[in-house]
Amino acid sequence: MFRVYMDANATTPLLPEVMEAMRPYWMEHFGNASSIHIHGQAAHRAVDQARETLVEFFNCREAEVVFNSGGTEGDNTAIFGLLRPGDHFITTSIEHSAVLRAADRVAGRGVEVTFVAPQPSGLIDPMEIERAMKPNTRMISVMLANNETGVLQPVEEIGKIAADQGTFFHIDAVQGAGKVVFDVQRFGCHLLSISAHKMYGPKGIGAMYVRGGTPIEPLMVGGSHERRQRAGTENVPGIVGLGKAAELAMESLADGTIERLAGRRDRLEAGILELPGTRVNGGFDGDKRVPRTANTTNIAFEQVEGEAMVIALDLKGVAVSGGSACHSGSTEPSHVLMAMGLDKNAARASLRFSLMKTATDADVDHVLKVVPEAVERLRALSPVAAG
Repeated sequence: MFRVYMDANATTPLLPEVMEAMRPYWMEHFGNASSIHIHGQAAHRAVDQARETLVEFFNCREAEVVFNSGGTEGDNTAIFGLLRPGDHFITTSIEHSAVLRAADRVAGRGVEVTFVAPQPSGLIDPMEIERAMKPNTRMISVMLANNETGVLQPVEEIGKIAADQGTFFHIDAVQGAGKVVFDVQRFGCHLLSISAHKMYGPKGIGAMYVRGGTPIEPLMVGGSHERRQRAGTENVPGIVGLGKAAELAMESLADGTIERLAGRRDRLEAGILELPGTRVNGGFDGDKRVPRTANTTNIAFEQVEGEAMVIALDLKGVAVSGGSACHSGSTEPSHVLMAMGLDKNAARASLRFSLMKTATDADVDHVLKVVPEAVERLRALSPVAAG
């Protein structure tokens, strides 16, 4: 069966170049990067080389790159590491659960939390962030790209607001990594989190940008690894893989790969929208298109149950998602789509198509062939259609 994977926002496969870069550090160069003998120094050099790549990727200084286990740890570190009872924290209602659940936890410890809602387009209005500011606002956390809609948030404007108020600014950039050019100086953030497995690197490894002088308390304590900012023996193969993935991501952003991917996403979206009773969730402010990541579209299908559609497409060789993979198995509709104003039925009838950067025209053709077949079949079985 011809299979097409369009759930890249959940995870991506290792690129062959990433696998080859990692291979020696499982067996041949197995040393602990903190050891001073030859085995340890070989591992240490590999970590340093990956860090240099992340310096270029983030546009920061070497001391500002901290390796960790991924986006969830990065988000948790930012929130738990900076906020204390009596502080005020501003975030949004469309964040990843790594931010939302951490916000709930600090709220139970005496931190005042404000959740800013998006516009129907999926965009956060920076003026809403500014209006939520208080004298005790210590941190703002806003994602760079939404994992369900792909909508890119105006982080530069929010960064300026944070700077004007003397407030720390954290960006969950997991879904933006490798899809947009990073520049933490332009973003104006103090903290930023990424995860390798969203950008064709290995699972279980990520990195944070931590601006020099940011008084963040480490989440992990123990040894003096990562300049005492994150204890634990370095995952050398993972760090090497993240470095290689970041290098390849920068190449893709420079050589037109991302623009070609956007073209395939647009063709897929236009083809699906030819079906009656379909519409894109978010991405539009009136008739004006708002910025999105090049690979993502979220589409509502009237009279179709999203979970049934995911299964029907899987049986036809197409992998898509009904929402965030982190909520797989949940019977609750997407909190992102609900925050944007969709009702429960519309949210449950929505699918996310997130293309890999290796997607081909043949992949798009196959999806455009099987989606109408699946929709027609499911609508014929729908109680609404039958009634």
